[in-house]
Amino acid sequence: MPVLDREPSKDLGGGDGLPKLPLPALEDTLDMYLRCMKHLLTEEQFNKTQNVVKQFGAPGGVGKLLQSKLVERRENKANWVYDYWLNDMYLNNRLALPVNSSPAMVFPQQSFRAPIDSLRFAAHLISGVLEYKTLLDSRSLPVDYARGQLAGTPLCMEQYYRLFTSYRLPGPERDTLVAQESSVMPEPEHIIVACKNQFFVLDVVINFRRLNERDLLTQLEKIARMAGSDEEQLPPIGILTSDGRTEWAESRSVLMRESTNRDSLDMIERCMCLVCLDEATGPELSDTTRAMLMLHGGGLAKNGGNRWYDKPMQFVVGADGCCGVVCEHSAFEGIVLVQCTEYLLKYMTGSPSKLVRAASVSELPAPRRLRWKCTPEIHKLLASSADKLQRLVKNLDMDVHKFYDYGKEFIKKQKMSPDAYIQVALQLAYYRCHGRPVSTYESASIRRFREGRVDNIRSATPEALAFVKAMTDGGPSTEKMEMLRGAINAQTKYTILALTGMAIDNHLLGLREIARELKMEKPDIFTDEAHLICNQFILSTSQVPTTVEMFCCYGPVLPNGYGACYNPQSDHIIFCVSSFHESSETRSAVFVKCLVQGLLDMRDLCNKCNSSVKFRMEGNGKIHSPVSGSAFIIFLLFIILSVTPVSPSV
Repeated sequence: MPVLDREPSKDLGGGDGLPKLPLPALEDTLDMYLRCMKHLLTEEQFNKTQNVVKQFGAPGGVGKLLQSKLVERRENKANWVYDYWLNDMYLNNRLALPVNSSPAMVFPQQSFRAPIDSLRFAAHLISGVLEYKTLLDSRSLPVDYARGQLAGTPLCMEQYYRLFTSYRLPGPERDTLVAQESSVMPEPEHIIVACKNQFFVLDVVINFRRLNERDLLTQLEKIARMAGSDEEQLPPIGILTSDGRTEWAESRSVLMRESTNRDSLDMIERCMCLVCLDEATGPELSDTTRAMLMLHGGGLAKNGGNRWYDKPMQFVVGADGCCGVVCEHSAFEGIVLVQCTEYLLKYMTGSPSKLVRAASVSELPAPRRLRWKCTPEIHKLLASSADKLQRLVKNLDMDVHKFYDYGKEFIKKQKMSPDAYIQVALQLAYYRCHGRPVSTYESASIRRFREGRVDNIRSATPEALAFVKAMTDGGPSTEKMEMLRGAINAQTKYTILALTGMAIDNHLLGLREIARELKMEKPDIFTDEAHLICNQFILSTSQVPTTVEMFCCYGPVLPNGYGACYNPQSDHIIFCVSSFHESSETRSAVFVKCLVQGLLDMRDLCNKCNSSVKFRMEGNGKIHSPVSGSAFIIFLLFIILSVTPVSPSV
């Protein structure tokens, strides 16, 4: 039996009163694991896995022992999987943050006619950040609630409070997510402004008064002048944060030998956020180009050194109008990034620039340039980090495509979940490109539970495989339509499992990690080839819907994988597909071409079957619904649970 809370929560989303994350029954997880993996394995592999799983779950077996230990852990922890998940998903990962981990939100292209225009935009943006942080500091941010018939159920808000008060500290083997929650240390009252690879402290509170927008602009103008001084150019230390996590931890320990560097690092690590004033990068600013520039800055030759990737929020304001935000993902999920950035963009469009009205602080001290003492060893480390970032820049293959043939309104008219429909389309695209299914990751929010982050929706279902084979091999339209509905129903069912804390990935992770804590030999289920295949997410996907004009993007999680982020709108869908040039197996443009064709084929299939239904209705006066009773029930469940999965990786 799954372990659930006995009493419903009466809390308003702060955390403590929300129900704890349930613990699925061991038998349910093992059965679902076999179902998820059977069609991804050879017959020989599956037979071996079936035996391994049976032994693991047998009475008196190791699985039963580990499950009992997880039950105890659930009793003693606010969230039994949170620490395991955070370490596994982010902090243990040794890859560089840009492209591999940190997603970006790309703002609408801005039209700056003169350098002062970009500084005005930055001042207005900072003013919005300070307004938003005031809401956070006073705990006045409206609580997010589940929608539909679960309206009134609060969602955990803790991720919001890490937006401007946390920092990812690099470590030799594991990073640390540092949260500034000490009552002894004051709240940060400064922002770091990066300009021409230099870092400046911008105090936003002076003499107990928050700077108004006019003062912020004045200070930004001073910073731009100071950064332009050739006499005081310092090395681009920020490039070190773009390196692998172990390499950056080693470089940071070298920097820390000098007190000047320690002071500068402390100011950066304790700041609210970064504002990166980027230089223009060139004439071509397509959506794809802007997405890539947000993810990696274009390397040292452009703005790659004008970053500090350990901070959760880096707002980028380019002189050429290329603007957005890069986020360090360990602190919060994509929906929090969306909510914050939508607030800021709405603030900037709905709140006129206040450059004249408010009273200014009479004496504004000049912003302070952060100093660095660099030995030959540090210069060598800088060159190495810059080379690796440049390789990453050259390797990223990004394709941002706005699909205008239809959007989520058409899909809803088919009585289908837009998210499930798009996930099936992604399965079809991959199958047409590569002729096989692969493990697929789609993040689902579990914020209904205390300290909830995400679990995985395994979109590569047997039903999806049956549909994509039918679409590829041919056959009657009625059969294809039946298979499409079967695939969407299966996707929706699994989504409900994930949203309600009953999916398999977090549970399997917990079983593996509790075995490690008990210093047991790793159980066979976790050394079996199927477990490796299970966790090789060649297709990493997430829905990141927005209500204002912007889009999210991120890189693949494997060298031979794809990242596929999508933003469904009423009459169009924005896709951001990424892969790596170094892989001979992948090419983003080809994947997008297959995706577009698949979406058109799925539309034509729906229209053809709808026409057939209409013809039958008109022919004999009876309604022949294309939706089965069970499918309709699944659809109702989907509406009730209001599916809005968000970025993993977003």
